[in-house]
Amino acid sequence: MSTLVIQLPEHPRLRARSTGEAAPDPGRRREYVYVTSADGIEFEAQGEAAAALLPRRSQVIAVVRESDVAWHRITLPKAPASRLRAALTGVIEDALLEDADSVHLAVAPLAAAGEPVWVAAIDKAWLQEELAALQKGGVFVDRVVPMAWPDEPPIGHFHVLAPCDPASAGGTVLTWAHVDGVATVRLDGGLARALIPDPVPVSTRWTAAPVAAVAAEQWLGAPVTVMPIEQRLLQAGRSLWNLRQFDLARKTRGARAARDWLRQAMSPALRPVRIGFAVLVVAQLVGLNLWAWHQKNAVEARRSAIQALVKATYPRVSDADIQRDASAVMLRETQALRTLAGKPGDSDLEPMLQAAAAAWPNERPPVENLRFESGKLTLAASGWSDAQIEQFRGVLRPAGFQVDASEGRIVVTRARAAA
Repeated sequence: MSTLVIQLPEHPRLRARSTGEAAPDPGRRREYVYVTSADGIEFEAQGEAAAALLPRRSQVIAVVRESDVAWHRITLPKAPASRLRAALTGVIEDALLEDADSVHLAVAPLAAAGEPVWVAAIDKAWLQEELAALQKGGVFVDRVVPMAWPDEPPIGHFHVLAPCDPASAGGTVLTWAHVDGVATVRLDGGLARALIPDPVPVSTRWTAAPVAAVAAEQWLGAPVTVMPIEQRLLQAGRSLWNLRQFDLARKTRGARAARDWLRQAMSPALRPVRIGFAVLVVAQLVGLNLWAWHQKNAVEARRSAIQALVKATYPRVSDADIQRDASAVMLRETQALRTLAGKPGDSDLEPMLQAAAAAWPNERPPVENLRFESGKLTLAASGWSDAQIEQFRGVLRPAGFQVDASEGRIVVTRARAAA
């Protein structure tokens, strides 16, 4: 899945400006450092652009800087998902430096209730503003992840926060991420030395931004691995963290869900799927048309066979009548031949009377009156019980007759005629 990883700008804070340093311009266009990747491992391109000019990818991840996240270790309270945010506030409220309602909280991935867990705390209004600015530019963030998080083995990364001389120790900071938390401190002074355990764990990984590599090696007294910002962003994007939780959880409903689905479906990674689906649809359409053509030919062949049979049997009938309704012609001509031969048909009076007589209940007297129409025999049946009517119907049904009883009359018809 193609991925766009964006570094959110640093949270603005009050600080003293050095001589000659210009005040920040609140109207300045906001630009984002970004990196793109086809697989989340190797980067394709990197740069800096406004939200509206950022590359479009199927997945968007925003990275929060180390200094903008505070970490708290608590025992995760046992509470339903709908009440977990309130439960976290009750546990962590005393440790927060700001009002609990102004802080956004996020729980570590794979956290279990009743177990120790890390909780990330971020300025809620600032994060909402950043996400809204990206969305206004047409960039919808799928996940928000921290640049560094408590983890094992320890990671020490040297980089530059403020616009000062990166070649000096005073312009370089160290982010120390280990199993007991994350801290970012300047190299000048003794706090950074006190932060690193003695002896340093053998598994510690030391990295540095290119501009801070010289100062880092001088301070550490050992070589460090140079890690450009694009590699750090991709590394953060591969983490399981997602700070979009609770009221900042990404909503995918209605038109938004359809737009996200379409965006993912049109991604380069799903191009083989789209091609396969298109081939399948075309194959289905071709197959259905071939099958319809085959069925049409079969119906036409059967119709031609019937018309040929009728023409051979009744040569006096015109071709136009046969083509119009061959079945009706055959029925009519057969009935005419039967009449000429003096033989009754299935719907004539004699066969229907014989069938009615065979099914007549023994306890009933002979019929008082009857009426016959073509294929329909009506018999007087006053005083018949439901059982007698059902018996009469049951005897005639296998012979292909339908029996209807109402208002003291029984009507016998051919089942196929009634249908």
